[in-house]
Amino acid sequence: MSRLSRPGLWYLFDYGMVISTEPEPADWEALHRATGLDLEPAGSPYWARRADFDAGTADPEQYWAGVLGRAPGTEELRKLETLDAAQWSHLNPDTLAVLDALHEEGACLALLSNMPAAMSRRYTAGASWPRYFSRLYFSGQLRMMKPDPRIFDHVAADLKARPRDIVFIDDNALNIAAAGKQGFQTVLHTGTIDLRAELARLAR
Repeated sequence: MSRLSRPGLWYLFDYGMVISTEPEPADWEALHRATGLDLEPAGSPYWARRADFDAGTADPEQYWAGVLGRAPGTEELRKLETLDAAQWSHLNPDTLAVLDALHEEGACLALLSNMPAAMSRRYTAGASWPRYFSRLYFSGQLRMMKPDPRIFDHVAADLKARPRDIVFIDDNALNIAAAGKQGFQTVLHTGTIDLRAELARLAR
């Protein structure tokens, strides 16, 4: 079987919709019951205010107050944060199989995700997938987010790697374009991608 990695390269993975799958209907329904709001549609306050949350310019209380239109109570906030983390915790078995293979090959693995700081700390403390990565970069902790070129510059500098020696895997075309402009190799992760085959091609 062909190798998926090439020595000297870093493999930089996104989290949402790459390592994780999209939230399931039951997840949105749980948030609906908790808030009385349908938060799934693209125009809902969940999404309209998400960039500030991911970028670290809004803390959980500020974000959920904006979603609800009122300040949440302490226990309500805890429940909303738990439900939100749960809905993004469903893992993609195909990506996990690729990560297993890369890990066995000794590949250099890092993660770059637009994710609220509190959620990233929750996952780092309790989830299984962080074990694959020797570096973890989260927008909420860095206070900058994809596709801002600065976050790609920060990652490359911290990895002490030339941009062309980093393979960036992400589901968002804007993020892919921004990383490509910074000189990264890129893989757009779509629902139909054969990630194993794509990485094997790049490793030749």
